[in-house]
Order: sequence, then C-alpha cells, then structure tokens
Amino acid sequence: MRKIGLLVAGVAALGMALGQANVIKIATQSPLSGPQAALGEQIKLGAELAVEEAKAKFKALGFDLVLVPYDDQANPDVGVANANRIINDPDILGVVGHLNSGVAIPSSEVYARVNLVMVSPANTNPRVTDRRLPNVNRICGRDDVQGPVGAEYAFNNLKVKNVFIIHDKTAYGQGLAEEFKKRFEALGGKAVAFVGTEETSNFVPIINQIRGARPVPELIYFGGIYSQIGPFVKQLRERGLRTRLMGGDGLDSSEFVRLAGAQNAAGTFYTTVAGPVSAFPKARAVAQRFKQKYGKDMEGFGIYAYDSAQVILTALENAIKANGGKKPTREQVSQEVRKVKLEGLTGTIEFDDKGDNKKAKYFVMQWPPAASGRHKLIRVIEMAAPGSR
Repeated sequence: MRKIGLLVAGVAALGMALGQANVIKIATQSPLSGPQAALGEQIKLGAELAVEEAKAKFKALGFDLVLVPYDDQANPDVGVANANRIINDPDILGVVGHLNSGVAIPSSEVYARVNLVMVSPANTNPRVTDRRLPNVNRICGRDDVQGPVGAEYAFNNLKVKNVFIIHDKTAYGQGLAEEFKKRFEALGGKAVAFVGTEETSNFVPIINQIRGARPVPELIYFGGIYSQIGPFVKQLRERGLRTRLMGGDGLDSSEFVRLAGAQNAAGTFYTTVAGPVSAFPKARAVAQRFKQKYGKDMEGFGIYAYDSAQVILTALENAIKANGGKKPTREQVSQEVRKVKLEGLTGTIEFDDKGDNKKAKYFVMQWPPAASGRHKLIRVIEMAAPGSR
C-alpha cells in the first residue's frame, strides 16, 4: 500500500511539474501590503485588466488565461521567495513586475534560471537591464536619464544653485539621487549635503541638518518613495521650512498628498517615468474601464503595467502561432518578447539588445496648491536608452 501511495504521489507531482496543457498564467510581483501598496496595487490591477480583456482571444486559441498576483512587500527576500514559487509553477509563462529595483534585480536572476520572461513597468535602476539577461525587459525609462532630467529642470528652470540631497539607501532611491547629483554638479550647481536615511517617522535630525546647511539650500531633492517622503514633508513644513522639494517617480501617487497633507505637498516637483492618463490620449478609454471595474483612478504605473502585460500577451500569441497552436515554452515566449514592436497606451514599445525600451518618456510633474490634489504635467521628454541600438 505504501508503494502504491508513493507511486500515486509521484504521478501527481509529475503532473504538476508538467503543468496544464490548456492553461497559461501571467504573474505579477509588486507590494500589495505595507506602505508602498498603493503603487503596487496599480501594477497588479493594470496587468489584471489587460489579462481580463484578452481572455476571449486566448480562449479561441484553446487556452484559459489566468493572472496570478504575488505580494513582494517591497522586500528583496520576499520577492526572491515568491520568484522561486513562480518558477515552480510551469503554467506561468511571464511576469509583470516589480515596483522596486532592489526587489527586481535579485528576483529576475531567479526567473533567468528557467528563461521566464519579466517585463517591468516601473524598475528604473540601470543595473536591471545592464546585466543583459535575455529574459529581463522594461518599458519604462532609466534613472541615469530620469535623474539628469530632474537636475536640468532644477538648475535651468527653477534656477537652483544649491541643493540638499537625501536618499532612502535603496537601489532605486540612492541610484536616482546619485544620478541627480552627478548631473546637477556638472551643470555648475552645488550639493551641500548627500544624506542616506532609512528613517520613516522622525525626521527632526535631518531637518535640523537642512536648517544649518551652508550655503542655504534652495531645493531639497529626495530619492525615495512617497511612504517616507510624505511624513518628511509634513514635518518639514510644520517646522517652518518652506524650501522647495523635488523627487523621482516614488512620489507618483496620490498617497503622497494624503501623507504630507495637501497644503504641505503643494508645489512639490517630481520626475516620473510613468506619466498620468492626461499624457496619453490612448489611455483615456482604458482608464474609464479601470475606474468602472475597480472603483479607483488609473495612475501612471497602472498604465505601464497594462502595456507590460500587453507585451507579454502579444509575445504569447506569436509564440503559440509559431508553435503550431501548442502551448509555447518559457524560452519561446522570452524570445518573442524581444521581437515585439507594439503601439501601446504609452507609445511605441520596442526593445534593444539589453531589454530597454528603445525610446522612453520622462515627465516633469508638480503637485499644485489645489484642493483636488491633481498633479500638473509640466514637461514631457522622450529620450533613447543609453547605449541603445
């Protein structure tokens, strides 16, 4: 009896390892709990909407299409643990994610072991694609362009000459701050301080450093996420400092206004690689369907997650056709993703040999002094990825 039981269990395990011939899954990885969940949920829901809308087409091809969301909690260890679970589900043929570069980099190395393709809507650290992993792609821009875009706007348009720079010690926040600093100083500006902090609640020591800095900073640049910067700005303003503030796309969430307070957030500048719906005419109808389905507004990373999922869906369809209608392998899908040329909501998506979008958009935004809390689009810049060919 024990031998029979083991045989049955072995057959069941083999069946799981082989997967289901008529099921194709797309996974998402992003923070769905914790302080960064507002952005992570946008990634999940944007991808989910694209998958829901493609189900009928894939059913006609003979496949049930399923989205499987994973909560990486913005934590590299959790992301890697999830990645190991993902690669052990043979029906998962693509991943949309992550939000945080510090999570994406180690997780993508797990996916690479089995040629599982990842298309990122949000990861901006240069190392994400500079490793040249054949399964790793992103449709958003890079920090070595986003940082300089912010620096040039601060120096040339805001006429800032002295800046106090803070970062959150992550791959994303520190990398972005370093790129901002490098370009700002090259333009002739001065970084009066470059401070890293993991503090999330008590910013008084840093505020005192800002107050005592010489020369007096005309701008504070903070490379980090809204969950940290919101409380910082609230405390900064409560202590009477009206110094202008700039950050990166970690501020691209209405949660920043809630955490900082509308009056405290007013006037804050930020750059982002994921523009708002107003920047993309083709996104308006999708944003309406998003609002109707989920009861909330579609924001920048929701739009980019929708397009990231569309890239994978297009590659899947092409791989199925090239495979004679049969379910493709992960390697076949990964290869097809690199061949995709798609007119998405965000514009033309086409990858270079590193996995970067050949041309990406960068946006300069501002939170205005308005009760609505809606951000203001100031400038759109489209630039080629460094080294793209």
